[in-house]
Parts: sequence; structure tokens; C-alpha cells
Amino acid sequence: MRVLITRPEREATTLATALAERGHVPVIAPLFRLEILHPGADFATDLFECQAVLLSSANGARALAQASEQRGKPILAVGDTTASTAEGLGFASVSSAAGNGDALADLVRERLDPKAGPLLHVSGVAIAQDFAASLAADGFEVRRAALYDAREETTLPDSARAALQARALDAAMFFSPRASALFARLVQEAGLSGSLSTITAIAISPAALEPLSALPFKATVAAARPTRQSVLDEIDRLPVAVQGADPTASDRAAVEGPSIMSDTPSSPDTTPPPVTAATPPPVQVRGGLGVVGAFITGVVASCLVLAGALISLPYWPAELRALWQGQGGAAVPPAPALDLQQVRQDAAAVANASVDAARREISTRLDDLEKRVRAASAAAAERPGSPASPAGSGPDPAIAELRSKVEALEVRAATPVPAAPAPAPTAPAPTAPNPEQEKELATLRLEIATMRNTVQTIDQTVAVQRDQTRMLAEAVEKARGEHTARNVGEQKAMSAARASALIGVAARLSAAVESGLPFATDLALLAPLAQGDARLTESVALLQTHAQNGVASRPSLVADFPAVAKAALADDLADDSFGERLLGKVRGLISLRRVGNDVEGDGSDAKLARAEAALEAGDLPKAVALVKSLPPQTARATAGWLSRAGAHLAAKQAADQISSQAVTLLGAAR
Repeated sequence: MRVLITRPEREATTLATALAERGHVPVIAPLFRLEILHPGADFATDLFECQAVLLSSANGARALAQASEQRGKPILAVGDTTASTAEGLGFASVSSAAGNGDALADLVRERLDPKAGPLLHVSGVAIAQDFAASLAADGFEVRRAALYDAREETTLPDSARAALQARALDAAMFFSPRASALFARLVQEAGLSGSLSTITAIAISPAALEPLSALPFKATVAAARPTRQSVLDEIDRLPVAVQGADPTASDRAAVEGPSIMSDTPSSPDTTPPPVTAATPPPVQVRGGLGVVGAFITGVVASCLVLAGALISLPYWPAELRALWQGQGGAAVPPAPALDLQQVRQDAAAVANASVDAARREISTRLDDLEKRVRAASAAAAERPGSPASPAGSGPDPAIAELRSKVEALEVRAATPVPAAPAPAPTAPAPTAPNPEQEKELATLRLEIATMRNTVQTIDQTVAVQRDQTRMLAEAVEKARGEHTARNVGEQKAMSAARASALIGVAARLSAAVESGLPFATDLALLAPLAQGDARLTESVALLQTHAQNGVASRPSLVADFPAVAKAALADDLADDSFGERLLGKVRGLISLRRVGNDVEGDGSDAKLARAEAALEAGDLPKAVALVKSLPPQTARATAGWLSRAGAHLAAKQAADQISSQAVTLLGAAR
């Protein structure tokens, strides 16, 4: 069957391959032009903070791969095609909902936790389902990034227009309500609604089928499941009468015009009228100019040979002329009465029709090739004319028409006219053959032989061109696969190198913080690695405050604590009375306080004893917490030590956070 594909160029090419493998002839007529958009300013932050990415189309996977080098985020895809596309682009963790948008929302509710972070929906400018609204009731925060736009065509593609005019389509595929609505509008604007009566419309869902209800399709079918495989299965389940039709009938219809596609059977004895008007060319996607060039070359060569033969024929030796005319030197009876004028008119009609068809076909192929070359350069899509395209599915209709009419002309010229009654015994001897009539017959035989040689030459050229096209398509596919694998490997290597560099810088920062040395040089190494990463940028900003002078080391904080504790205990015991002030002065000179981690109580001396024990054990956060819980009158004695200890803890936490994130990135890269 001939199946119309309305998807964008890249998806249409993949779908055409699947249809060709099932024995169908695809007709590609994209209704949308895909344009990849530049990500917004918040895209990097949203991608870093999200717990998973939602993909509602394969185009979203391609756009995400171009917008970011990260491949470690979990991916939740709407269907198997989207999931396989994401996996082919190098994303490590991909799950498929194997359905529509509702199925993807159910998969989110089943596998993800709203408290684990927001979700990022990578989509086009126009969306069919708003996941932010549908998942809000479940507590999920969904952010959307529009990374591509499917621009609508303003007119019906030429391939679809020609196929509809020739009534050469059996089915049409639609994968979204938007595509169906656009097709309905463009067909009505082109005035081709009446050409849909022999076409079955197959949509991916009832919603995609709804905009087509006003068009006079032969039948409309919605796929059992909203997947590409289900749509292909529906095509295979169409009535056997449609699939078993004569494959050459549609080719003849595409060449000879819509009038041949008639519901009234014609009589086997009826001879079709000669071609007298321009008819639409066959709807096929061509692979190149090789066939056209061979055809034009053959026509020119045949004309030159014919002209040379006509000019030189009167000067040939009598023996050669007799041999060419089939006389062989023997007496030949008078040639039958043949309508030479009619035969010449038929031959001229065949030649004129072939040249006109070639001219129209050249124009159509050039327009189609220009469009496809531009699309291939922009999107790195497969070249048209691959083995899956219609160009490799059968013989050229124009050549088949030329061959059939040459054979009909040859049969007509070779058919003898009923012989005249036998002459009476007294009848005179037969008259000599008419030289003019013999000359005309020889000319016609030469024309027929020349045309047959031209057809054979074109057939051989077509076969060679198909083999070259198939080999080129295989080479392109192999190169594309190697390029994709190489890109994935390079991206993983770059991610691993970046993560390793982060680990090394984080280790140097941690050592500088522990030793109390400046770390401005090490922090400068971290700046280029943190570009595009919001969390790393925040850590760099926190460390920048103390980069020039460094922070207090942990041993210095331990060494300074006894003096701080002595002063804090003295301030805690002093009040306004003379005796207490005197006792505080004495305690400032002579310190008597308890020590050890087992000192109980909520007094200042007990808390200071436990804080000193925590410092000696290496637990600086606990010591800081105990010192902060002392009474307010001790703040003057402990403020300086707490400030230095807080700076040490903040710098140490930032260095540890950088190291942890580097380890995570290294694991994702591997």
C-alpha cells in the first residue's frame, strides 16, 4: 500500500523505513518543521535541582541532548520510541511509560517522591498535556523547559498534493491532534477533500482522530494503544482487498492520470486512448539525478542514431538494405497494405509523451531534492532515496510506460494484414515491391529497435543507481553510528575528567582548611570547573570570603580554648557586688574548674568541661554548640573563639560538599 506520513522530517524517515520493511510504499509529506531552541537562563539550575526529567516526545530527548552534556539524570519517557531515542543519545537511566501523557503521570506517581525535589518537563513550545497541573494535586513541582518548536507548514506539501490528485494513496497516518487539524485545514484550502474517498485515516488515539471527522475518508481507525507500533499494526490489519491490489495499478494511475482510477471495470478488448495532456507525475521520493540523466542521455542518443540512419539509409549497398529489410536476396511478395501514417503518429505520440513525462519528472525531482538537502544539512537526517524510500521499491513508471507502448507499437507493426485472394491461373506475375513503402517500413523498424535499446540501457542504469544508493545509505548509517558512539565516549571521558579534577581540588581545599593556610590559588582552579553548576558556584562564593588569609586550624582552636574557658567562667561568676567582683578577679588569676567528658550538670563549668573534651576528641561542631549555650554574660569572652570556629566549620563544609558532588559526577560518568 501507499501510506502518507505527516510527521516531521527525521521521524518520517524512521517511520518510512519501518513501513518499507513491512512491504508498504511510504510517501513523506512533513506538516511541521522542527527547530531546536536555545535553553533559557534558568535551564542549568532547573536541570541540576530536579530529581528526574520528563520527556513527552523523541524530539524532547534530542533537544535535551543538545542543550546539556549531562547524561546521569533519571529520564521518564512517555513511550518506547522516546525511551529508545534517549538511550541512543547516551542517557544512562531511562524508564518508559509505554503509553500516553496519563501513563507518564502515573509512572511519576508510582516511582518518585514529591519531597525528593522538583521535576523538569522538557517539551516543545506547544504541549498536549500540562504535567504541572496534573501532578500538582500529588505534591509534585513540575518545571517546564521549551527546547524545540514544531513550526507548521502554510501549504500542503507537494508530495501529498500530487499523491492526492493522482488518487495514489491507500492510507494516511496521524500522530497528534495538532497534525490532524493542520492536515484537515490544508487539504480543504487546497480543494482536495474529494480525493480522500479511497484513503483510510489511521490515528494514534481517538483524540488525534477527532479533527478528521469532517473529511470524507473511506474509513477512520484509532490505534488500540497510543504507540507507533500499534499504528503500524493497524495498517497491517487493513482489509486484504486493499493490500492485495495490483501494485502496478497505482503506478499506472500516477503516470496516466486520475481517470484510470475508476470504479467501473473496463473491457479487456478496450484500447486505452493515447496520452494527449500533461498528467501528474508518480508520487515517489527519488534518490538522485542518476536515472534522470541516463534517461535524457538515452533519448538524445536515440535521436542522433535515428537521424544518422535516416540520412544514410538510401546510400547503403543493396545487399545490406535487403538484409536489413529481411529480404535476404529472395523475391518478396508485395508488402501488406499498412497505415503508415497512423503508425508514425503513434510512434510520435509515444516519443512526445515520454519527453513530456521526463520533463515534468525532472522538475518535481529537483524541487524535492532541494528541500531534502536543506533538511539533511540542518538536522543530519538520512538522505532520501535510501533502500526504505519508494525509489528503491520498483521500476520507474515512466520507463514501464515507454516499454509497454514500444512493445505495443512493435506488435502492431508486425501484425500481418489478411492476404488477398489467390490470383487466377491467368493472372499476371506479382508486381515489384514499392521502394517508398519499403523505406518507410525499414525506418519504423529502426525506430523500434533504437527505442528498445534505450529502454534496456535505462534499466541497467537504474539497477546500478539503486546499488550505489543502497551502499551509500549503509555507509552513512555506519558512519552515523560510529560518530554517535564516539561522541558518547568523549562526553563520558570529559565528565570523568571534570569529576576527577573536582576531587583533586576539593582535597587540596580541605587540607588548607585543616592547616589554617590561605587557599586562594586552589580556589582559582575551581572557578572554570564550576561554570554552569549552581551548587558549585555557591560553594566557591562561600570559600571566597576566607581565601586570602585562610581560617583558623582545628589545633589552634583546641590550644586557645582553655584561656577562653577561664575567662568565660570568670565572667559567669562575677556580679555587681564587691565580693563577687573580687572573687572574679581572683578566678581570673587562678582557675579552678572541672574537666572531662563525664562532668554532669547544666552549669557553665560543666558545659565548658564537656566542650573541651569534645574538642580533644575532634568533634568541633559539638564544642561550638556547647559554648553557644553558655549564659549571656560569657559572650564577651567567647565571641572571638566562636567566630573563628564558625568560619572553620563553614569552609570545611563547603570543601566536603565539593568533594561529595565530584564523586557523584564521577559515578554518573562511568
